[in-house]
Amino acid sequence: MTQTIPGFDYQRVAVADGVELNVAVGGSGSPIVLLHGFPETHLMWRHVAEDLAADHTVICPDLRGYGDSDKPAETGPDVYSKRTMAADTVAVARALGHERFALAGHDRGALVAFRAGMEHPDAVTHLACLDVLPTLDMWEALSGVRAAVGFHLYLMAQPPGLAEQMIQNSSDTFFSYFLDIWTKDPEAIPSAVRQVYLDACRNAVPSIVADYRASAGIDIEHDRDDRAAGRKITMPLSVLQQDWGAALGYEAAALWGAWAEDLDHSTVSCGHFMAEEAPETIAKALRDLIAR
Repeated sequence: MTQTIPGFDYQRVAVADGVELNVAVGGSGSPIVLLHGFPETHLMWRHVAEDLAADHTVICPDLRGYGDSDKPAETGPDVYSKRTMAADTVAVARALGHERFALAGHDRGALVAFRAGMEHPDAVTHLACLDVLPTLDMWEALSGVRAAVGFHLYLMAQPPGLAEQMIQNSSDTFFSYFLDIWTKDPEAIPSAVRQVYLDACRNAVPSIVADYRASAGIDIEHDRDDRAAGRKITMPLSVLQQDWGAALGYEAAALWGAWAEDLDHSTVSCGHFMAEEAPETIAKALRDLIAR
């Protein structure tokens, strides 16, 4: 089943290593790239993208390994590292004629956006990260019984084989679980859109697991290197999150503040899929960010 963002053109864009990404492009004006999260595709941005397209060029790729983008084999830890996926993002923008652009990511896409902001300050002018913690902080925040909320992180951190087989054998049940428990408004993800997500994930189990496996390995190493060197995100950064801090025992704004020189942190009263549950709030937040 195929669904597209109304008014957007679709193309395949080759990135540096020969992998091609499926990319939706719409609107005109200063560019902003929107990166989706798990277990979704670029379609999660449909409402926000249409809104922003009134005065921005909006670029919505499927991440490598997701949706209709290529899914290279996990031949090494770097194939699905956020460093590699951040380089994909910059390559897509440049292929479309944009040397500098604003960047927003949700969930997995926010981890890619974070890495892009750290490593490509020459390209990323403004950065937004939705409902996630930086990889290193996420793992440090999970402990004891509270870590049960992140059971999928531990499952997909295992060596290749087991997680892929378990998830593939019940993929719709597995991915539906997160679409169900992470949303407060089930109507925000209509059945047709939900089916797009399930179909896409069913066809991408090995690459999705590889993405998560990277976050339990090489991505942590990259964050540790940055923390040790005192590197920070230098462009304006907006972070929007649910209020998970009380449940998991951390202060999100403080954790993010340690990584950023110019941070605006706020909580949003909706479920995890905030671009679909509160699109007007998210679109306004992104416009406010770009105005900083």
